[in-house]
Amino acid sequence: MRNSRLPILFFLSLICCLWLGHPASIAQPENLANANQLLQQGVDYYQAGDYQAAIKPWENALKFYQNTNNHEYSATVQENLARAYQKIGDMEEEIRYWKQAISDYEELRDQRQMGLVATELAQAYSRFGQSRKAIALLCGPSDAQEAVTCTGGSLDIAKQFADQEGEMAALGSLGEAYRLQGKYEQAIARLQESLEIAEELNNSAAQTATLNNLGNAYKAQAQLTESYVNSAEQRNAKEKKKEYLEDALKYYNQAQDYFQKSLQLASKQNNQFAQMRALMDLVKLYHRLEEIKQRAEGSPDEKNFFTTMHENPSLPVPTSPRPPVSLNAEATIQQALDLLQQLPDSQDKVYAAINLATLKQPTPFDDSSQPNPCSQLQLAGKAETLLNQAALIAQRLENYRARSFALGELGHIYECRQDYQQALEFTQQAQWAANQDLSAKDSLYLWEWQAGRIFRAQNMEEETTNSYKQAIATLKDIRNELLIAERDQQFDFRDAINPLHREFAKFILNQAQDSDDSQDKSEKLESALETIDSLKLAELQNYYGDDCVLITFSPEKVEELVGENTAVFSSIILSDRTAILVSLPKGKKRLEEIEIDSQKLRDEINEFRKGLERIRDEYDPKPAQELYQKIIAPFADDLKSAGIETLVFIQDGILRSIPMAALHDGEKFLIESYAIATTPSLKLTNPQTLNRDQLRVLALGLSEASEVNGQEFSPLYDVEEEIEAVKAIFPDSKELLNDDFTQKNFKDELEQTPYPILHIATHGQFRAIQEETFLVTGNNGKLTLEDLENTISSVSSKPNSGELLALTACQTATGDDRAALGLAGIAVRAGVSSALASLWPINDASTPLLVKEFYTNLSRPGVSKAQALQAAQRKLIEAKEEKDIQDKYAHPHYWAPFILIGNWL
Repeated sequence: MRNSRLPILFFLSLICCLWLGHPASIAQPENLANANQLLQQGVDYYQAGDYQAAIKPWENALKFYQNTNNHEYSATVQENLARAYQKIGDMEEEIRYWKQAISDYEELRDQRQMGLVATELAQAYSRFGQSRKAIALLCGPSDAQEAVTCTGGSLDIAKQFADQEGEMAALGSLGEAYRLQGKYEQAIARLQESLEIAEELNNSAAQTATLNNLGNAYKAQAQLTESYVNSAEQRNAKEKKKEYLEDALKYYNQAQDYFQKSLQLASKQNNQFAQMRALMDLVKLYHRLEEIKQRAEGSPDEKNFFTTMHENPSLPVPTSPRPPVSLNAEATIQQALDLLQQLPDSQDKVYAAINLATLKQPTPFDDSSQPNPCSQLQLAGKAETLLNQAALIAQRLENYRARSFALGELGHIYECRQDYQQALEFTQQAQWAANQDLSAKDSLYLWEWQAGRIFRAQNMEEETTNSYKQAIATLKDIRNELLIAERDQQFDFRDAINPLHREFAKFILNQAQDSDDSQDKSEKLESALETIDSLKLAELQNYYGDDCVLITFSPEKVEELVGENTAVFSSIILSDRTAILVSLPKGKKRLEEIEIDSQKLRDEINEFRKGLERIRDEYDPKPAQELYQKIIAPFADDLKSAGIETLVFIQDGILRSIPMAALHDGEKFLIESYAIATTPSLKLTNPQTLNRDQLRVLALGLSEASEVNGQEFSPLYDVEEEIEAVKAIFPDSKELLNDDFTQKNFKDELEQTPYPILHIATHGQFRAIQEETFLVTGNNGKLTLEDLENTISSVSSKPNSGELLALTACQTATGDDRAALGLAGIAVRAGVSSALASLWPINDASTPLLVKEFYTNLSRPGVSKAQALQAAQRKLIEAKEEKDIQDKYAHPHYWAPFILIGNWL
C-alpha cells in the first residue's frame, strides 16, 4: 500500500486555525512605517497564495522589530512566518518561529496568547510526527505520557481565560495528537468536544477542519478493526471475524459521513484546500469500502451478513443504504482534478497531485494474493503529468521532502514498466532530494529500497546489496519516528517494513547458496542473519508501538551469552520456502531451506499445534516427526559433533506459536536431548545471570472464576497448590492470592522488597490485538502488558529485582502468529531477563508438579534456566516410570506449552 507511505502532512489538517488561515496584521504607528509596509507586503503575497514570496519581507520586518525590542510586533510577524513555512512544508522553520513567538509573549507576560501559540506549536509537532510533545504542550508536561486530565497546558490556559476559541483549538489539536498515537476513542471524544464549541461559535472554518479530522479518526479505527479481522481469520474465530467486520463497516460509514459534511461546509466557504482534503479522503475511503465489500461477500455466510448489515434499518451501522460504488470514486476524483488546477502553489497542492497520481484501482479481495506494488493506477494516463507538476512546484517551494516523493513515484512508474534506466534516474534524483532535508528521511529509505529492486532486476548484485543495506540502515535510524508519526497505520507494517527485510534476506540467502567460496558464503550468511535480526526488532517494535523502548546489547555481550555449548536456530519464512540458519560455536554457520510455500507450512504448523492440545485422543507423533525432519534433522550431525547442549530458537511468523520441545526424532522428543529456549532477538536478550544466593519469589495467583470485558474465565483449581509449592522451595517468599492480587498491591510489594522471581499463576490472554492482551487479576480486574511493564520497570534497576517472570496459565490462539509474537516479547516488554510462559493453559495438577520441579532444579548451582525447564518437562514425559505422578502427563499437552523466553542461563 504505497499510498500509506506518503507524508501525513497533506492529510493532517490544521485543527482549527485560530486566525482562520490568514496571517495577522497590526496597526501601523508612524515611526514604524517602513517595517509595517514590509509586513503588509508579506500579507498581500500570502493572501495571493505566494507563500515563498511572503517570507522575505516578513523576515526583514522582523529584524527591525527585534532590534527595537518590540516584542508585540515581533511575535505577530513570527506567527505569520510560522504559517508561511508551514504552507511550503519547512517544518523545522515553522517550529522555530512558533517557539520564538512564545518567547516574545512570555516577555510581554501575555499568558493567554502564549497558550494560543502553544496550541499552534502542538499542531506543528503533530504534523512532524511528535505527538507526545504535542500532548505535553496541550496538557502539561506531567501528562505527556498518559494525559487523563490537563493541567498547565494550553487547554487549561484557555479555560482559565474563558477563551472558547482557544479551548476549541486546543481540544481539536489534542484529538489529533491522540489519533496519531492510535488512541482513537480519546481522539474522537476530544474532537467531538471541539466540534460542539465550533458549532456554538458558528465557526464554519473550525467545523470544516474538525469534521475532516473526525472522519480520519473513524477511518483509522476502521482500518485497525479490519486488521483484527485478519487475526480472527488466522485462528478460525468466525463469530469474532463477523463482529470485527461489522465494527469496521460501521466506522467506515461514520468516516464517510464526516468527510461528506466537511466537504459540504468547505464548498460553501469556497475553502479550496479543505475541499481538496475532503475529496481525497473520500476517494480513498470509497476504494477501501469497495474492497471490504468484496471481502464481506467472500463466502455465503459473510455475503448474507453484509446484505443484512446494509439493508436492515434497525442495525446502527450504515448511514447510507449501501457502500459507495466506483462511480462515486470516479466523480470525486474528477472533482479533485478540476480543483487541483485552481489551488495556489503550496505543499498541500504538491501532495494532492502525488496522491491523485498514485491512486490504485481497487483490487479483488483474495486471501492468497500478495500485495502487488505495480497494480494498475486509477489515473494511468495522467499520473506522469501530475507527478511532474508536483516535482516542479516542490522545486519552486524548495520543499525537498515533497520533491523526493514526486520524483520517487515517477521512478516507480518506470520501474513497473521495466524501463530501468529511466526508473533509476528518477529514483536517484529522489534520493538526492531526500538527503537535502533531515525531515525527509522517511522517504529516503523508500528510494534506496526502490533502487535495490531496480538493480536486482538487472542482476547487479553489488549495487543491489549496497542499496538494500542503505535502506535498512536508514529505516533503523528513523524507525521510532516513523512508527510515532504513523501510529494509526502500524497495521500496514507488512506492506512496508516487512517486505524490505524479506526481499533482501531472500536475495542474500540465494547468493550464499550459490557461493562456492567458504569465506564469502560465511559473510553472506552473517549479513542474512543481521537482516533477519533487524526484521525481528522491527516486528516487535511494531507490535508494541512507539511506547516500547527496545534496549539492545553489544555483540560482545551476545557472544558471552551464547557460549560454547549452544546452537542458535534463526528462521525466516519466505513465500516459496523457509530458511533455517544455524549458528554453531567458533563462528560456524549452516543454512538449510525447507521447500514449502508459506501457506502449506502454516497448515502443517497449525495441525501440529492442534495435536498437542488434544488430550482426548491418543497422541500421534507423526506431525512432530515431520517437522523434526524439516527443521532439526539436517543439522543433527553438526549438533552432535559440536557437543551442543542447548538450542535457542529465534522464530519467524507462525513458527513462534509452537513449542520446539515437542518435535520428535522417531524415538524421543527434542527436549529429551537438548535444553531449549526461545528469544525474539539475541540483541534483546539481557545477558545478566540469575543471582542464586538470594532467591525470593513474589507469587501472585487467581484460583477463582472471574469476568473481564464481558469474557468469562474459569477457576484455576490448582493455583493454590502451585503457589504453596513455590513457597516451600523458597521460604522467604510472599503470596498475593485472589482479592489480594491487584496492580496496586503488586506494585507496593515490589517497592518494599526486592524479588528476583515474579511468579504469576492466572489467566493470561495474548492476542494480535493489544487491547485484548492482558493478565486477569483479583476482583475481576486485569493487568495489561503496559501495566505489567510500568509495575516491574519501576524497580527493575534495583539489585536482585525482576530477573525471572513466570506466567503459567497463558493462552495464545492456534494460528495467531501476532499473538505468539506478543508472548515472545514478554521478557523485553516487562523488563526482565527471562520469562517462563505457557502457550496454552493447563488446568490440571500437572502444572504445580512441573513448576515445583523447575524451581527445585533452578535452585541448584550450575543448572541453567533452560536445563531446569528441561528436567521438569522430562519428569512429566517419564511419568510412566514414576510412582508419584500420573501416566497421562507424558502427553505433550501437559508439558509442551511451557517455553523459556530470553536469557536461558
